[in-house]
Amino acid sequence: MCEANVYLLNEKGEERLFLESVDKIIPNGDELCLEDIFNRKKYIKAKIKEMELVEHRIILEKID
Repeated sequence: MCEANVYLLNEKGEERLFLESVDKIIPNGDELCLEDIFNRKKYIKAKIKEMELVEHRIILEKID
Protein backbone atom coordinates (compact mmCIF):
# COMPACT_ATOMS: atom_id res chain seq x y z
CA MET A 1 0.00 0.00 0.00
CA CYS A 2 1.21 3.51 -0.74
CA GLU A 3 -0.47 5.75 1.78
CA ALA A 4 1.21 8.32 4.01
CA ASN A 5 0.50 10.07 7.28
CA VAL A 6 0.09 13.83 6.99
CA TYR A 7 1.51 16.14 9.64
CA LEU A 8 0.83 19.83 10.15
CA LEU A 9 3.68 22.11 11.16
CA ASN A 10 2.78 24.58 13.93
CA GLU A 11 4.25 28.04 14.65
CA LYS A 12 7.02 26.51 16.80
CA GLY A 13 8.09 24.15 14.01
CA GLU A 14 6.58 21.12 15.74
CA GLU A 15 4.66 18.50 13.78
CA ARG A 16 1.26 17.18 14.80
CA LEU A 17 -0.64 14.41 13.08
CA PHE A 18 -3.38 15.79 10.83
CA LEU A 19 -4.63 12.68 9.00
CA GLU A 20 -3.48 9.07 8.77
CA SER A 21 -3.37 6.76 5.76
CA VAL A 22 -3.77 9.46 3.11
CA ASP A 23 -3.72 8.10 -0.41
CA LYS A 24 -4.90 11.15 -2.35
CA ILE A 25 -4.12 14.89 -2.22
CA ILE A 26 -6.15 17.14 -4.49
CA PRO A 27 -5.05 20.79 -4.76
CA ASN A 28 -7.70 23.45 -5.32
CA GLY A 29 -6.18 26.93 -5.32
CA ASP A 30 -4.60 27.47 -1.90
CA GLU A 31 -6.62 24.64 -0.35
CA LEU A 32 -5.78 20.95 -0.24
CA CYS A 33 -8.29 18.11 -0.09
CA LEU A 34 -6.79 15.08 1.67
CA GLU A 35 -8.52 11.72 1.27
CA ASP A 36 -7.63 8.63 3.29
CA ILE A 37 -8.00 4.96 2.37
CA PHE A 38 -11.50 4.94 3.92
CA ASN A 39 -12.64 7.82 1.66
CA ARG A 40 -12.75 10.28 4.57
CA LYS A 41 -11.83 13.79 3.45
CA LYS A 42 -10.29 16.76 5.23
CA TYR A 43 -9.75 20.21 3.76
CA ILE A 44 -7.06 22.65 4.79
CA LYS A 45 -5.48 25.86 3.50
CA ALA A 46 -1.87 24.74 3.39
CA LYS A 47 1.10 24.05 1.19
CA ILE A 48 3.25 20.95 1.07
CA LYS A 49 6.47 21.66 2.96
CA GLU A 50 8.08 18.25 2.59
CA MET A 51 7.30 14.75 1.31
CA GLU A 52 9.16 11.72 2.65
CA LEU A 53 7.57 8.99 0.57
CA VAL A 54 9.92 6.21 1.69
CA GLU A 55 8.96 7.09 5.29
CA HIS A 56 5.27 7.53 4.30
CA ARG A 57 5.19 11.11 5.68
CA ILE A 58 3.91 14.37 4.24
CA ILE A 59 4.44 17.64 6.11
CA LEU A 60 2.11 20.58 5.51
CA GLU A 61 2.53 24.24 6.41
CA LYS A 62 -0.68 26.16 7.07
CA ILE A 63 -1.28 29.34 5.08
CA ASP A 64 -3.64 32.21 5.90
